[in-house]
Amino acid sequence: MKPLLPLCLLLVLAGCSDDEAPPPPIRPVATLTLSAPQPQREVFAGSIQARYESVLGFRVGGRMTRRLLDVGQPVRRGQLLAALDPTDQDNALRSRQGQSADADAQWRDARNDARRQQQLFDQGVGSRSQLDQALTRLHTLEAAREQAQSAERQARDQRNYAELYSDFDGVITAWQAEVGQVVSAGQPVVRVARPDIREAVLDLPTQAIGQLTPGRVLTVRMALDPAVAVQGRVREIEPQADATTRTRRVRLTLDEPPAALRIGSLVQGELASPPAAGLSLPIQALRRQNGQTSVWVVAGQGVQAQVRQRPVEVLREADGLAWIGNGLSAGERVVIAGVNSLEEGQRVKDQEGARP
Repeated sequence: MKPLLPLCLLLVLAGCSDDEAPPPPIRPVATLTLSAPQPQREVFAGSIQARYESVLGFRVGGRMTRRLLDVGQPVRRGQLLAALDPTDQDNALRSRQGQSADADAQWRDARNDARRQQQLFDQGVGSRSQLDQALTRLHTLEAAREQAQSAERQARDQRNYAELYSDFDGVITAWQAEVGQVVSAGQPVVRVARPDIREAVLDLPTQAIGQLTPGRVLTVRMALDPAVAVQGRVREIEPQADATTRTRRVRLTLDEPPAALRIGSLVQGELASPPAAGLSLPIQALRRQNGQTSVWVVAGQGVQAQVRQRPVEVLREADGLAWIGNGLSAGERVVIAGVNSLEEGQRVKDQEGARP
């Protein structure tokens, strides 16, 4: 019996070792360190424009012979901007002047004749019929004289319309006709802006328009010198999108814009939005089981790192990301791959470079 005792002990020990499961292996995992949500910042390109701008043109047609200013030059009220060839207007004016002079001479002759006939009639020498004829002729020629004078004034106005003057102080922003070009009456020739009230004009995509309301504040920076900045408030949002770019134009009223922001300057409008609610992580980091959503949080560092399952509240999911409301904090490490093959308390190793 004594030789069989060691054999029995060996069998008992072998049975005990078979019942004990080996510890789970150390798993390499890809993790993501959660960061606090940051304010979103979008930048849109635009330019400085005048709120009030007028397109000027000649009130008569003709061939343009002079253009006195270039784009960007200031202009004063009453200053000559451009001129047409005045030959036709000069000829018409001289013709009307001749007709007016002839009508005036005939009127003077009829007036003198009417005076003589009145004197003769008062002395009892002239007849009533001759006086009536003289007065009728005088009235007729007086009407013809007034008509000729009106035609002369109209011809003089037409001559003046061959020269284009500015109605206000401003800046030339564009020429739409060149010297030698034949223009018609009312055709746009030059665009003049009033620089006293400047605005920032931005073209925004449709998805960004939803964040804007009248009065919303944006930061407007000069594209060539970002240090030059000013606050702008949304004044107007065009109701229709551009047919080509599918963007909508937004006009911003600037609060005391610096002199460096001249008309035509390129600017950038910064639209800052509040940070999104919750912490974001990839959807594949979520573990859904028995109607509950959880994630694996890595606790510890180095060889002591272990995973702990933690229930979380999912606010929303979009574009491959999930936003977590409760259950996680910024700075924690979350497993983002292989979440269904881990066990509670399992030791893991963060595999550098394995993040998706």
